[in-house]
Amino acid sequence: MPHPQIDAARLTVFPLAERRSLTRIETIAADPNAPPRPVGEPLAEKVQRVAGRMRAAQESGAAVMLAYGAHLVKNGGGPLVNRMIERGAITHLATQGAGVIHDWEFAFLGASTESVRENAPLGRFGSWDETGRWINLAVAAGAAEGLGFGEALGRMVESESLAVPDPAELERSIVQAPRHPLCAARADLAAMIREHKIPAGRLVVRHPYKEFSILARAYRHRVPLTVHPGIGYDIIVNHPMYHGAAIGRAATTDARIFAHSVDRLDGGAYLSVGSAIMSPQVFEKALSAVNNLRAAEGRPFLRGHLIAVVDIQDAGAWDWTAGEPPKTDPAYYLRFCKTFARMAGQVEYLQMDNLAFLRAIGSRD
Repeated sequence: MPHPQIDAARLTVFPLAERRSLTRIETIAADPNAPPRPVGEPLAEKVQRVAGRMRAAQESGAAVMLAYGAHLVKNGGGPLVNRMIERGAITHLATQGAGVIHDWEFAFLGASTESVRENAPLGRFGSWDETGRWINLAVAAGAAEGLGFGEALGRMVESESLAVPDPAELERSIVQAPRHPLCAARADLAAMIREHKIPAGRLVVRHPYKEFSILARAYRHRVPLTVHPGIGYDIIVNHPMYHGAAIGRAATTDARIFAHSVDRLDGGAYLSVGSAIMSPQVFEKALSAVNNLRAAEGRPFLRGHLIAVVDIQDAGAWDWTAGEPPKTDPAYYLRFCKTFARMAGQVEYLQMDNLAFLRAIGSRD
């Protein structure tokens, strides 16, 4: 017998406009044309080395990947990333679920971030209709086409629309080709459309602030933006339309796209900015998968890559160039340092603010 669970269909959701949002994008958005502040030595030297590797990677055709946490978006860093996309400085972007939720809310509403302290005890944290509705539907529709999470959501923001297929057509395709690899995704989408009475056709979904959106800019310039969520981590789980299978399918596609980019990192650069868990955990699995395939194909293992780790913590007061600390040292348990120190590349740790790093890098690209 399965264990009891809540009935998510009974969850109450509220209009997003009713929420007291703590930040407005027009107020916090970083100006990409503002001059960077001096960072001092030895940070300036490290920034210069990272920027130099990025330029060399561009010239050689190697990957330059930027993995970032949600605070980069919450703090208004989107325009800084968008400038890097436009200049061709980045070949791949990666974030977790919260990173794209804040991006989407800024693009749709011009505001994001709520008080967990206020809303969770009242049963209202994350219970916002449009956020859960449009993100879940966009990802489910994209998954039924074989798209990843980031591409599906970026397409909706950039086009300001969402194509919803006729569920009867989806069901006919399932009957006609029951072994098609997208069969299950089509079945889940058809069930979502019917259960939630979503009209078929092209739905208009205005995003009046999409100029600030990393999702939209990446989609426009055909730069992969992969999303690496956790089931139950993100506020969209508190919407009746949340579908873990659709999220999982799209995120699995993104994990494979991410690994494909890692396979292009020989002589390239991987920037891990403000992501203490997602970035190192996803990277180590992708690196192992890539080297697994390389071994089978007789290719040399990944080498010559630079990993730049950016965070405001002091790295556990440990000199990571001296090797890994013992398990008795608290620094050993800093995932964002320990994991990358094991990834066979050159590691630069930069203790600095996310936006300060992006400004410094942007001024040198």
